[in-house]
Amino acid sequence: MTLAPDITEILARARSDLRMGVPVMLAAPQGVALVMAAETLDPQRLADLRALGGAPVLAITARRAETLKARPYDGDLARIVVPPDATLPWVLGVADPADDLKTPMKGPLISERDGAADLHRLAITLVKSARLLPAALVLPLSGGPGFAMRNGLTMVDTPRAAEYLMQASPLHPVVSARLPLEVAEAGRLHIFRPEDGGEEHYAIEIGQPDRDAPVLARLHSACFTGDLMGSLKCDCGPQLRGALAQMGAEGAGVLLYLNQEGRGIGLANKMRAYSLQDQGFDTVEANHRLGFEDDERDFRIGAQILAQMGFSAVRLLTNNPAKITMMRHNGIEVAERVPLKLGGNAHNHAYLATKAAKSGHLL
Repeated sequence: MTLAPDITEILARARSDLRMGVPVMLAAPQGVALVMAAETLDPQRLADLRALGGAPVLAITARRAETLKARPYDGDLARIVVPPDATLPWVLGVADPADDLKTPMKGPLISERDGAADLHRLAITLVKSARLLPAALVLPLSGGPGFAMRNGLTMVDTPRAAEYLMQASPLHPVVSARLPLEVAEAGRLHIFRPEDGGEEHYAIEIGQPDRDAPVLARLHSACFTGDLMGSLKCDCGPQLRGALAQMGAEGAGVLLYLNQEGRGIGLANKMRAYSLQDQGFDTVEANHRLGFEDDERDFRIGAQILAQMGFSAVRLLTNNPAKITMMRHNGIEVAERVPLKLGGNAHNHAYLATKAAKSGHLL
C-alpha cells in the first residue's frame, strides 16, 4: 500500500504549480530539467534560475515560432536560446504576442537544433493544459531528484506523463437531478468529473430520449462571453438557445456542455485572441500568433459522455464536420447532421466567414 500520488495526481499538481509560478521538474532517460511557465514567471524566479547556471531555453510552439520568424528545428516546437542578459520583459515579449506590432523585431532569435526535445514538448503540453500561454523556460540540471526534494518541487516522469496525456481522461458521473427548463419542464442535468482534476462537464437531458434510436444531440463548448453575456462577436449564445429550443420542441434530446472555453485555450487566452483581432488578425491568425492551433478542443469528451449515458447514435446539431468525424472515430454513429445556422450579425460576419473558409464549418 502507498499513499503517494499516481501520475494523474502528479500532473494535476504540476499544472497547479505552473499556474502559481512554481517551477516543476521533468525527468527523462536523457536527463532532468527545471521548467517554469513563461506567463507566471516573476523577476525573482528568473534570477534564481540564472543563479543555477547552465543554458536555459524558451520552448515555444511552431505556430508562435512562425510568427517570430524563428526556426522550429524540432518540427512542432522551437527551443529559443535565452540570451545571458535576457530580462523578464524579453521572455514575456517572446511568449506573448500582445505587443508584436509595436515591437516587431524580437530577435535575432537563435533556435537549438541538437539534442532531444522530449522534455520541452511535455513542458509546452503542461502549460497548455494549465490554460497558460504555450511557452516555458526549460533548464537542464544534474542531480534532479535530490534538487526537487530539497526545494519541494513536483517531479514528473516524462515518458509516463507523455503517454498518459495522449489519452482522454476517464470521466465519471457525479450526480444527476431534475431541472425544469424554459424549453422543457422535463429536463435533467448530469455532472461528469474527469480523473485528471480538470473541469467538470455537463449533460442536459431533455425528456426521456430512446437509447435505441439516434438522439438529437449538441456538443456545445462553454462560451462565457456568448452564452452568458450575449456577446455579438460569436454565434455561441444563439446556437445554445436554438439547440435547446429544438430539443424542447421535439420533446427529447441531449445537450453536452463541455468546459472547453475559447476552443480549448481558456477564457484568458481567448481574450488575448480577441485583443489580437482588434489589431486586425482573424480568429485563426490570432490563435496561431498566441502559439495555439485553430482548435484545441477534445471532442472525445463528448463521445465518452454519450456512451456512458447509453447512447450509441446521434442526430448531431452542428455546422462543424470535425465533430462528426470525431464522434464516429470514438464509437458514436452520426445518423444525421442537423444544421444550426443561427446568430449571424454585423459584428461577427468576418468571424463566421473565417470559420467557413479556414476551419471548414458548413455555413
